[in-house]
Amino acid sequence: MKKAVVLLSGGLDSATILAIARHQTFECYALSLDYGQRHRSELEAAQKVAQSLCAHAHQIIKLDLTVFGGSALTDWSIEVPTSGETKTTDIPITYVPARNTIMLSLALAWAETMDCQDIFIGVNAVDYSGYPDCRPEYIQAYEQMANLATKAGIEGRKLTVHAPLIHLSKKEIIEAGLALGIDYGLTISCYQADELGRACGICDSCRIRHAGFAAAGVADPTRYQSPADDSKQV
Repeated sequence: MKKAVVLLSGGLDSATILAIARHQTFECYALSLDYGQRHRSELEAAQKVAQSLCAHAHQIIKLDLTVFGGSALTDWSIEVPTSGETKTTDIPITYVPARNTIMLSLALAWAETMDCQDIFIGVNAVDYSGYPDCRPEYIQAYEQMANLATKAGIEGRKLTVHAPLIHLSKKEIIEAGLALGIDYGLTISCYQADELGRACGICDSCRIRHAGFAAAGVADPTRYQSPADDSKQV
């Protein structure tokens, strides 16, 4: 089996790409980043997803991005937006500067040590929050850089960055994942889940996730912080 490093956050999208990589018969090495995010629930979810989807190995790397801040996810003085009124032309305050670049670089380093030529990342340019490092041109540029910057690339062992969800709607992602047998109840997408791993139901990520389940016509398995939240999602 060919090896693949799969970036795994514990969210809906990353769980789906792990299932896709497994379906494509890759031996999957899941990689998560403990970067000082607001809650550890997503890391706990990542461990559950990695086990459920039979990842060959799962590494959690600690790299504290709170020393830089600049994001509502790494700076507790910045509130997570919950109004749902973010302009589509704005880059939300939940954007973590260079996060995908950092995560891909760690994945690239691990891949090189295993003579692995494939990395999977769950970025999406359709139903997403406006992050610049989720765009197709970014993924293409990173792949080009990776092949210029590594021993493997110079020696002709081309690295491929797979982003199979990049042009899919959240509805299509959920449908693809369900067809592969994913238990989305194991995942958490919320920006500010509580200590029990329950989603807030009102941040942008919760809204996008819930709308995806509604569009797919399937029940949302997310655990919310209040029973009332189950009926008030938009």
